[in-house]
Amino acid sequence: MRCVIARFPFDLSKSGVEDTMDGVRPQRVDGASVTIGHRRYPVMQVGEVITRQDRRDFSAREVVRAMTLLGFACRVAPEAMPARTLTPLQAASALLGARPTG
Repeated sequence: MRCVIARFPFDLSKSGVEDTMDGVRPQRVDGASVTIGHRRYPVMQVGEVITRQDRRDFSAREVVRAMTLLGFACRVAPEAMPARTLTPLQAASALLGARPTG
């Protein structure tokens, strides 16, 4: 399957990716990951190995898209939950020891 990563076309296959990643030790997963065989790899590590490009040249989204199209299970890191902002009245009430409402 033809995939575009970092503006370059690559002809990738599921078995080709599995063969390329065979024997590669997974790095610690902090964000998005892809499961290849029985191992979870960070998507940026997979992108670097299969494209032979620097990680700064492509995005995790490009690799996730390509790996998903090839049939690999990908996990996208959950976005950080935005902090709940209080209204000025709620903040003042909290300082005075009142219970927060709604």
